[in-house]
Amino acid sequence: MSLDKAIEHGKEKRKEYRKIAQQVDPSCRCHGGCEWCLGNRLHKYRKKEKEMLDKLKDWEYNSINK
Repeated sequence: MSLDKAIEHGKEKRKEYRKIAQQVDPSCRCHGGCEWCLGNRLHKYRKKEKEMLDKLKDWEYNSINK
């Protein structure tokens, strides 16, 4: 009920729906659970994970071929 009051008095602070992401999922907002937003948020961690897997493969390769 308090949210309705905030909207009525122009105090709503949430951002509008994103135009680009709406093409993917109409319910998308900041920190949304749609694939587009989730992929954007987790990019840094997926990149680090790939880097660590590459280091692990190099280490295994070097330890076998010594």
